[in-house]
This record gives sequence, structure tokens and C-alpha cells, in this order.
Amino acid sequence: MKIGLFYGSTTCYTEMAAEKIQAEIGEQYIDIFNIKDVPLTQCYQYDIIIFGISTWDYGEIQEDWEAHWQDVSDLNLSDKMVALYGMGDQIGYSDWFQDALGLLHDVVIAQGAYVFGYWPNIGYEFAASKALTDDQKNFVGLALDEDNQYQLSDERIKTWCQQIKKEIDEVLNAE
Repeated sequence: MKIGLFYGSTTCYTEMAAEKIQAEIGEQYIDIFNIKDVPLTQCYQYDIIIFGISTWDYGEIQEDWEAHWQDVSDLNLSDKMVALYGMGDQIGYSDWFQDALGLLHDVVIAQGAYVFGYWPNIGYEFAASKALTDDQKNFVGLALDEDNQYQLSDERIKTWCQQIKKEIDEVLNAE
């Protein structure tokens, strides 16, 4: 089953993470799209979707996502499995770490998606985040910090990809 991975990237870090996710899961399984180049309705071609977003400055959404934010709100994701990953700076913007990830999660949930791929918040140092689950133990998706913990990103991506493959298998085998 093919996975559609849609990202927005200003500094190429979100794009590089997308490419690493694709390599980890397998190129034959994931198609990658930059949302500045394709409409988000392209995700209707996939039952499994990964969205990649970065948080800018004081909890702001990356510019490509911001330009298409209404498009996200218009998507019908009720029959889709959606995993999320985000980029952020936990030291420089400690009060807003991964906020865009949390905002995207809220919209995707409101559009009926089954969200999976939650990620433990262990090993991060930040003051606040809109990307935490209600129990505050997990992020709503993979949280990456290329500014302060770049040396952990490859292992986090590898572990998260193993996790989401297992979660996909569990859902598909339950059907």
C-alpha cells in the first residue's frame, strides 16, 4: 500500500526529514510531495498519509502550510490514516516548541482522520508545546529539532518509522 508524504519546507530540513522517512520505510512505498507544488487534494489518492510541518518563530505555521491552511480545513480525511512529524527549536523557542505540529494535528483530527504515530516527549527540554497529547506524555507526531539535537534525528526517524509500520500493520490486520 502506498503512502503519500506531504511537507512544506523553508530551509530544507523538513524536506530532508521526508527523504529520510522515505528511505527508512522504502522508496517503493512512499511518494513525496512538496505542498507548494501540488494541491493537498492529491492526498485523496492515498489511504495512509504523512504530513510534515515546521514551527517558526513564536509558534507560527511554516509559510507553505500557512498559504494552504484553508485547504487542510477543507479536506475530508474520514477514511485516512494520518501520521505527523514536525520540526522545531526547543531552546530558542522553548514556549512554542512544535506548536505548528499541534495545530496541524487539531485540524486533521477535526477532518476525521485516524491519527497515529504519537511520539514520547522524553529527551526534549522545552517550556510549552501545543503538540502534546492531553496527558502531556507524547507529542502528536515525531518531533525533530535540527537546531539543538540534530545528532538524534536519524535515530528518531528510524525508530518512528519502525513504530508507524507496526501501527499500520496492526490497523490493516484488524480490518
